[in-house]
Amino acid sequence: MKNKNLRFYLILALIVFGLAGCKKNADVHQKAIVIDTHTDTPMQMVHQPFDIGKRHDAKDSKVDFPRLREGGVDAVFFALFTSQDELNETGYNKVYKLSYQMLDSTMAALKKYPEYAELATRSEDVYGIAEKGKTAIYLGMENGYPLAKDISRVKEFFDKGVRYITLCHSRNNDICDSSTDPDGPIHNGLSDFGKEVVKEMNRLGMIVDVSHISDKSFYDVIELSNAPVIASHSSVRSICKHPRNMSDDMIKKLAEKGGVIQICILGDYIRNADTTSLNYIKMEELRKKYNNFKYANDEQRKAAWAEWDSINANFPPVLPPIVEAVDHIDYVVKLVGIDHVGIGSDFDGGGGLSDCEDVAAFPKITDELIKRGYTPKEINKIWGENFQRVFKEVEKVVER
Repeated sequence: MKNKNLRFYLILALIVFGLAGCKKNADVHQKAIVIDTHTDTPMQMVHQPFDIGKRHDAKDSKVDFPRLREGGVDAVFFALFTSQDELNETGYNKVYKLSYQMLDSTMAALKKYPEYAELATRSEDVYGIAEKGKTAIYLGMENGYPLAKDISRVKEFFDKGVRYITLCHSRNNDICDSSTDPDGPIHNGLSDFGKEVVKEMNRLGMIVDVSHISDKSFYDVIELSNAPVIASHSSVRSICKHPRNMSDDMIKKLAEKGGVIQICILGDYIRNADTTSLNYIKMEELRKKYNNFKYANDEQRKAAWAEWDSINANFPPVLPPIVEAVDHIDYVVKLVGIDHVGIGSDFDGGGGLSDCEDVAAFPKITDELIKRGYTPKEINKIWGENFQRVFKEVEKVVER
């Protein structure tokens, strides 16, 4: 009888301490300024009927206003993403129009659901919006392709609220070479136009994003920019040997510039890809079928997206867990210190982990950081203040 009572009180004590620990972790997450620096959610609102004010299942989407609130997200960057196509007027006009469709859809969503979110354009905006219990929505542009060769468009998009430009995507454009273009470089880094783009972004107070760009393009940006830069969604190449990830030397140069690498929680950038998996094989077949997702027309783009969803449904990828993503954070901290790392999920653009499928699950990342001994102050830096430091410095460069 005594043994039974002892077991009961031991179990009760474990439950009580466990609940206390959960509350402590939740408090740490709640008090942090949580900023996700990259999602592709505007694509959801353009490419399919999607009501961002309603809660969705993680299998269908990763971000909506209710789940941003559940995940304790204070700010998120919605990227106006355009895939790379031909460098001609037809291509420029198509993606310019698409950028405005995503921009207009985002503005319409904010107007429809003012109780959930507000547009933000300055670094300090997040604090006031968070105090109202809302999420600050910042705008980024993933791929400078819509700029065409018109330098005035940098200011045009800045005036519309865009606060960073990811200079290119998976293929070369007029600004710079990509890290993953199958045909190799065409500029040997930044083009002359690309150098003008970086200078204009510095002048306006727009953050330069080096995710996706080639190593040579990165070093050109580091040398040229008068302000610190970010990698809005990149991870560590020494852990996962993907050309999209950053080498140790690149991370060091980024930190020396005062910048920050926002760890991307997309499986292929966290763990080396399993090239024998059916998901990988089918996706490579799809990539070849659509010429590295270079679409001839809108119908072909829709067909490719439908096939992409079908592959993931029928041959789901084996995703890495949170612990492997936090390994990347640990690596950066040991390499350059706590002040130069953050998180950019790439949700709705491929991002997601086995135990962090959407923004509602972000507190689990905080749990893992606490397990590894990070203090609340350090966790706040990782979740938002490191990025905020860069954002504020970019603004100060303009003032100076």
